[in-house]
Amino acid sequence: MSVLIVIPARHASTRFPGKPLVELKGVSGESRSLIRRSWDAASAVSGADRVVVATEDERIRDHAEDFGAEVVMTSQHCRNGTERCAEAVEILGISPEIVVNFQGDAPLTPAWFVEDLVAGLRADPGADVATPVLRCTGRMRADLLADRKAGRVGGTTAVFGHDGQALYFSKEVIPYAADEFGADDPSPVYHHVGVYAYRPPALKAYPRWSEGVLEKLEGLEQLRFLERGGKVLCVEVESRGRQFWELNNPEDVSRLEAMMGAMKLD
Repeated sequence: MSVLIVIPARHASTRFPGKPLVELKGVSGESRSLIRRSWDAASAVSGADRVVVATEDERIRDHAEDFGAEVVMTSQHCRNGTERCAEAVEILGISPEIVVNFQGDAPLTPAWFVEDLVAGLRADPGADVATPVLRCTGRMRADLLADRKAGRVGGTTAVFGHDGQALYFSKEVIPYAADEFGADDPSPVYHHVGVYAYRPPALKAYPRWSEGVLEKLEGLEQLRFLERGGKVLCVEVESRGRQFWELNNPEDVSRLEAMMGAMKLD
């Protein structure tokens, strides 16, 4: 198998319990669950051999199987989505070339984000993990700053070197910039898109490592790789006119529905 996509979906979310089952309305008014929309988005990725949902909850399993998804039941002890992906691969007993962690709270992720991500990892044999980043417009940067000012944990930002190697990820808006930017102008801030492509050896090693200090402080699983000296490749992707946001908080439901309406997505 070349590419396996795993969608980790946890019911016991601290900030938003039951999040995978929340309903989102498309432009036609039809409601579909977050996990269903994420499954549909992942299934549209070209070059993926298999898509599975990995969950610890029977309610999510039953719902996902009802709409035709393949489901892997994982333990309640997984500390994050990366650990859940690692456990799912172990349960499946397969050895894919690349494992993609397609976040179950990011249904607006376009297929080309993942396709470019896989291509980027294949092109850099020294990278253990690859993850997409999207350059923020002034409007998107302002939305991130507004979330932080309101005390909400919004999107994650990334900084990386000239070779694309990640230097840091944060839920704060980094890098700091004193300047203001026009709504449609590019800013120096890169929004981290919560998708990962792993080489199997790195993914297999990850659960054996203790939680890192920075990972714990930020609540960002990818920092464990950086704290262990791993190479995380940031692959810049293009929006092509699409809006992007993850569903992190209950308040994000209306934001995603507005974006789907604006993009005429059902």
